[in-house]
Amino acid sequence: MTGMENLQHSRPHGDDMSTPRPVALVTAAARRIGAAIARELHAAGYDLVLHAHRSQDKLHALAGDLQTRRAGSILAVQADLRDDAAPADLVGQGMARFGRLDALVNNASGFYPTPLGQATPAQWDELFAVNARAPFFLAQAAAPHLRRQHGAIVNLTDLHARQPLANHAIYSAAKAALAMLTRSLALELAPDVRVNAVAPGAILWPEQGKDDASKQQILARTPLRRTGTAQEVAEAVCWLIRDAGFITGQTLNLDGGRELS
Repeated sequence: MTGMENLQHSRPHGDDMSTPRPVALVTAAARRIGAAIARELHAAGYDLVLHAHRSQDKLHALAGDLQTRRAGSILAVQADLRDDAAPADLVGQGMARFGRLDALVNNASGFYPTPLGQATPAQWDELFAVNARAPFFLAQAAAPHLRRQHGAIVNLTDLHARQPLANHAIYSAAKAALAMLTRSLALELAPDVRVNAVAPGAILWPEQGKDDASKQQILARTPLRRTGTAQEVAEAVCWLIRDAGFITGQTLNLDGGRELS
C-alpha cells in the first residue's frame, strides 16, 4: 500500500493533537457514490480520511476542493484493499493524522459478471476480498477507536445481497456476506458502536454501459419509476451515522421500492 501525501501539512499530527471535530473514514471515496458521501459528511462537519485505489487523480481533486472549504480537514490515502495489510494501515494513517475516528463507511465494491462455467477461484477471491473481507478487517482495526467515540459503521451492500443477479453469483454472495457481517458486527460492537448498512437499488448505471431496454426493465420494476441519486445515498449514510442513535444491525433498502416488485 502506498500512502498519498497529506494535502494539508500545517496541522500537527498524532493522538496528542486530536481534532475536536468528528472524523470519518470513507473507502472508494474519489468518485460516484463515494464522493457524494464524502461531500455530505464534510458538509456535516466531519474531517475525512478519503481512500481510493486507482482513481488517484479524482481523489486529489476532491481532497483539494474540500480542503479549500475547510483547511486541515482531509487526509487522502491510496490503498489496494485486496492487500491483507491495507485495512490496519489505512486506519493507522487516519489515527496518526487526526487522533480519533468516529465513523467508518465501507463503500468500496468490486463488481463484474462471473457466469457459471466461466468463473475462476481468482475472481471469487477478488470479489470477496473487496466486498466482504476488507470491510470486516477495517471494522476490526477501527473498533477500538470507534468504541472510544461511541461511533458508527455503515456498509454499502446491494439489493442483490437478497435478490441474486443473473451471471453475478459471486458478487451477490459477497454482498450477502457483507449484509450478515453488518448484523454480526452490530452484535459484537454493541453497545458502544452502531453498525448498519444501506442497500442501494438502481442509482448510477454501470460505467461500462447498459442498453436502454435493460434500463427500462429495471425502471418498470421500480415503483417510484426512476433511478435514485448518489446524493440520496449520501444523505442516508449521513443519517445513519449522525442521527439514527437507536438503530443498529439494520439494512436500509434505498431502492425506490424495487424489493416490493
